[in-house]
Amino acid sequence: MTVILCSCNRRETVRLALLPDTQVYTMTFPEIFVSQTKWLAEHRDSIDFVLHEGDITNNNVDRQWENAVSAMSLMDGHVPYAFVTGNHDIGAGGKTDTRNTDLFNRWFPFEKYSKTPHFGGAFETGKMDNVWHTFRAGGYDWLILALEFGTRNCVLDWAGEVVERHPAHKVIILTHAYMYSDNTRMGEGDSWLPQSYGIGNDTGENAPNDGEQMWEKLIGRYPNILLVFSGHVLNSGTGRLVSEGTHGNKVYQMLANYQMLEKGGNGFLRLINIDPENRRISVGTYSPYLDEYKTDDENFFVFENVVF
Repeated sequence: MTVILCSCNRRETVRLALLPDTQVYTMTFPEIFVSQTKWLAEHRDSIDFVLHEGDITNNNVDRQWENAVSAMSLMDGHVPYAFVTGNHDIGAGGKTDTRNTDLFNRWFPFEKYSKTPHFGGAFETGKMDNVWHTFRAGGYDWLILALEFGTRNCVLDWAGEVVERHPAHKVIILTHAYMYSDNTRMGEGDSWLPQSYGIGNDTGENAPNDGEQMWEKLIGRYPNILLVFSGHVLNSGTGRLVSEGTHGNKVYQMLANYQMLEKGGNGFLRLINIDPENRRISVGTYSPYLDEYKTDDENFFVFENVVF
């Protein structure tokens, strides 16, 4: 069964595509990144939104950003897309020593993306580090919050305000570091926590948050947050969790990061089919580069009895 090209009524479903960490592609195999976005553009009639989970580059240098833009721009005018920074996209050489995102914003400029019809707003005008988008599909209004790596306290406060202003929207959280590969949220004792990088020295409103902290301060607090997507974590590079928020709502949280596979991921991306009528969210994993699906339980699964 394919997830994105299913036979269900197109008007009653929502189709998302997730681009996991592309850092190895932009560094060494740009043709794989191009194969992904070219395929997504060609299947624009079957996709409502594309979400890049961060670590767009490996070393935060112009050559890699140029490769990223060459790939991502293939979707311009065809299918809407959102993206977030990963730890490799900020600071000197992508080492996350500071929150410097100058190259990210130079190559993915606010001036361009703020003019797209789905763009909603930004935490900081002129910067794409933390933004939100809206779209309508499957009979519902949707809101995407695209949040930085190690999201700061001040940004989580802002994100909560955005959610509060859109109580009738179903909310999707897109961020780089949130889920761990043991099917739990990132937290104390895990590897690759945002606090373990240079930005971990920041305090107060600029202090970074891991997955568990994001749940406590934002995600678990609002009844209309439905989905959380993230990358970053290695090991199996996969994980999923269903949690109940404080209002009794269920939140579906997923990790996908294939960079440890051959050639930095072999082009695998996630395909999400949301079917409100049948209360189902189906998840598949496909590589346009190989024209191959992953069919194991970690990469091909269904959430049933989803309440919309």
